[in-house]
Amino acid sequence: MSTRNTETQAYTVIKTEEQFEIRYYPAAIMAMIFSTAKSYRDLGYSGFGKLAKYIFGGNSEKKQIAMTSPVHMDIGDSISTMAFVMPAELKKEDLPNPSNSEVIIQRSEPEYVASLQFGGFASTKRISEQKARLEKLLREKGISYYGNFRFLGYNPPYQLLGRRNEVIVAINAEDLNK
Repeated sequence: MSTRNTETQAYTVIKTEEQFEIRYYPAAIMAMIFSTAKSYRDLGYSGFGKLAKYIFGGNSEKKQIAMTSPVHMDIGDSISTMAFVMPAELKKEDLPNPSNSEVIIQRSEPEYVASLQFGGFASTKRISEQKARLEKLLREKGISYYGNFRFLGYNPPYQLLGRRNEVIVAINAEDLNK
């Protein structure tokens, strides 16, 4: 899988700050799993294979679906999710049913987020550090947020250099005019 030819989820940059961006993400269709995993590693191990199997033909039509980026991870205290964004040209009704009942197809809600990018390999510790960094930056700018901080991973595991990772969190749209 070459990242140069991989479709990336659409978003619009609303505002660029010195260390982070404010973005608008329109609704997207995602294949998602729920998990009790509480770490990046555990969620990756439990979720990636199930989602990959779905897009590589583990579905009612044995249809292959193109891989996109980023992979979304929401690591919560009790429930976590991992999701693959489906190619933009596909509608929910176009997608085959997953063979694995743990994989669900869901439409995300449009949202404004703050996004902080970082390189290298992700880990629970690195994600936590970047979350704290973004939280501090948002506080300094007076931008309120809600929900969990989420991780976006853009690269296949075998890519060693030029890795792109992000921590995002939903923000209140009314704070955009500050």
